[in-house]
This record gives sequence, C-alpha cells and structure tokens, in this order.
Amino acid sequence: MADFRAFAAVSEAVLALLRSNYQPEDFNNELDFRVFMARDFGSSGLQNGVSLFLYRVLPNGSYRSPAGRLDENGRRFRPQLAVDMHFILTAWGGSASLQHTVAGWMMRIMEDTPLLPAGLLNSVIPDVFQPEEAVEVMLADLSNEDLLHVWETLVQNTYQLSVPYVARNIRIESRLLQGAGQPVQQRTFEYSKA
Repeated sequence: MADFRAFAAVSEAVLALLRSNYQPEDFNNELDFRVFMARDFGSSGLQNGVSLFLYRVLPNGSYRSPAGRLDENGRRFRPQLAVDMHFILTAWGGSASLQHTVAGWMMRIMEDTPLLPAGLLNSVIPDVFQPEEAVEVMLADLSNEDLLHVWETLVQNTYQLSVPYVARNIRIESRLLQGAGQPVQQRTFEYSKA
C-alpha cells in the first residue's frame, strides 16, 4: 500500500539496485545510472551506463480493486489502485562490446533480485511503501514492433539496446475514506406469488 510516489520510488530503487552492484573494475569504465524522460534520449549526455524509461502503466490483471486499509478507528479507506509499471532498461556504451557487457550485467542483476523489498524501495524516497511490502520485477514481453515503435517515437531511427521489464502489483493507497451508508432502520421481506 504505497502512496502516490510509488512510480518514482520503484524507478529509483531499480537504479539503486544496479548502482549498489556496480564494480568499476568489471567494465574499465565509469557507468552512470539515470531515470529518463522521452526528451532525454536525444540529448542525454549518457555515454556509458543504464537508463530507465517508464513507457506504460496498466491496471494489474490479478488485483483489480483490492480493499482499502482500515485506520485505527476501524474506518476503511477507498480501494487501492493496483497497477503494473512497464519500463525499459537501456544499456549505453561507447562501443558495442561495452554496451553488450552492460546489458548482460544489468539483466543478471535484475534476475538475481526479482523482489524489491521495502527497505530498497524506501531508500531513495522515504516512507512510500509499508515495511512488509515488496515489488516483483520481471522481464516483460514486448514485441519487436512495439519496441521499435517506442524508439521511433523517442528518437528518429537511433536505436539503443533495450530490455523491457514490468514491476507488478504496485498498490497505491487512497487518502480518502470510503463513504459510509446510513444504518439499516427497517427490513422488508417481500415474497412473490407464483
């Protein structure tokens, strides 16, 4: 039950995970890690490293309307918003060899850590996720046509090696209490005559 800053926290947590596993001697280069917007692809200044670009957010198919939490007085908040974040991690390198090495390394790190715990999620942006929460991150299925369309939209015919991922079941909590109905005053039973 994260708050509205969940997308930013997940994006920064993914990069913090990569940053914490980065060892310069493995690459003979200094790597940089950044969250990108569409305009950053054309003028990024990122020579070597990894960028994260959030390109789509969809409702989570498994948990369409999870119940809201109860407050200390027993009042229920409005239902949570359960969503999946679809993003691409792009490997940047001054040479094809470095770009391929960065891509393989980043994929291995992401595969080794499929669950991002609350401690990591809250490490950059504090108090977004509850202590018992975690976010599952896994490789996504993005057709070549869709991936190339993303790149065509971002930068005219300048493709960079990218890997699609999805962060699943992020539950965004409402700040509004669910409206309470009036107490039942009278019960009426009506029977139909057949």
